[in-house]
Amino acid sequence: QVQLVESGGGLVQPGESLRLSCAASGSIGNINAMGWYRQAPGKERELVASITGGGSTNYADSVKGRFRISRDNAKNTVYLQMNSLKPEDTAVYYCYANLITYFSTVYRSYWGQGTQVTVSS
Repeated sequence: QVQLVESGGGLVQPGESLRLSCAASGSIGNINAMGWYRQAPGKERELVASITGGGSTNYADSVKGRFRISRDNAKNTVYLQMNSLKPEDTAVYYCYANLITYFSTVYRSYWGQGTQVTVSS
């Protein structure tokens, strides 16, 4: 019923930038929060950034000042602009959307399939 499709990952050198996109599609009634998590090898999944429907944002301390989250509500799409990338940013990045479908009465979170970001010289 609902799909989240991510794009924009890849291999970059330290100091470079990447922009991730995540588009939600399907029987979507309304989207509340959207955001990004990441998981590095051997580590737990951690919140990178989130944004509410009204545009309020939240960032992990490790990415503040370097990453910027935004969304296009008309396109049901969330973006993550990542600047000044560091090797420790290497991880699989997952987007999520907390939403309600036309066939549901409660909000729940849906997840993308993940996109690999590798920062290495």
